[in-house]
Amino acid sequence: MGAHAILSASASHRWLKCLPSARWEQQFPDKTSAYAEEGTRAHALAEKTLKTFRNGGSPEVVSDDAEMKEAIQSYVDTVVEKYTEARQASPDARLLIEQHLDFSKWVPQGFGTGDCLIISDKILEVCDLKYGKGVEVSAQGNSQMRLYALGAIEAQEMFWGFDKVRMTIIQPRIGNVSSEEMSVEDLKTWGREAHKKALLAFEGKGEPVAGDHCRFCRCRTVCRTYADYMTAPLKEAFKMPQELQPDEISEIVLKAKKIKNWLEDIETYALVQAMDGKKLPGLKLVAGRSVRKIINPDLAAGKLLEAGYKPEEIYKPQSLQTMTELKKLCGAKKLESLLEGNMETTKRSPALVPESDKRPELSINRTEEIKSVFEKGE
Repeated sequence: MGAHAILSASASHRWLKCLPSARWEQQFPDKTSAYAEEGTRAHALAEKTLKTFRNGGSPEVVSDDAEMKEAIQSYVDTVVEKYTEARQASPDARLLIEQHLDFSKWVPQGFGTGDCLIISDKILEVCDLKYGKGVEVSAQGNSQMRLYALGAIEAQEMFWGFDKVRMTIIQPRIGNVSSEEMSVEDLKTWGREAHKKALLAFEGKGEPVAGDHCRFCRCRTVCRTYADYMTAPLKEAFKMPQELQPDEISEIVLKAKKIKNWLEDIETYALVQAMDGKKLPGLKLVAGRSVRKIINPDLAAGKLLEAGYKPEEIYKPQSLQTMTELKKLCGAKKLESLLEGNMETTKRSPALVPESDKRPELSINRTEEIKSVFEKGE
């Protein structure tokens, strides 16, 4: 696995606002996700296709994953179109793929990888593939793209005559192509201001600042500043003796989803701490409830019908009744007998509950046994 910059470009939207966050995040593990792994595969496919094209081959994407093939083909087509336009304006234009970009002149130890650079004497364009589709990403004021562009300028400006730079984000799964264009000098002016903040951030200095930039910060579950930020609307509302005013209700509703997400993050963090053997006052770890489910509903329905039960009894409008309803209908023992070999028990993740809960507390040894189940999300 490659090294990661302390002040990464991808997290610059956060550490440029909350200066101490980058150093603080080093204390927490940076876990991968299925989405990140999918993005890695998509980038590898894009790289392979564009390098084939640059070497005189076809720009057609080859993949067994239909959705990924379609998305990466859209990205590749966009890059090829931009490169073709650049060649028409400047015949010696170059296409560089997966380039190491060193922006340490502006950010201590700063480096990253540019998905695609299109360079000519007219303009330098930095293209970045975003495979995610959950949030539309804009290139306007995007600090990651600006830092990448500064790294590209540092490496290329001595060989080319461009005085403008274009930063383009291509998000093919939602059809988003967003660009920001600046003069090289204006970008360097921005870089000098970012440099001042980066020096403080690298030392872990400055006061924490909470905001929307905290959403994926690894410190968010223990950061008091973020907790105050998330609960501020509620604290203010509860101070008022009279009924909530419309603007107060609106502020709470607008922030409700973020508050819910934050609370879920806190619960997950507390659960992981408990599974690591740390005792949390007033809480205990217990085994998750087991869930019984039918493996083959059609086979189960056949058995029940053979036993004399009516279709309207065993079916909901579109599917077989739930296990709870079927137990009420047949009785637990008879249902087990009828559906023998056609039911399975799924273990749920451990749960963190109040100490007053009747379920027995899990031992640390038992916690270790089930930790892998929790981590897999089973």
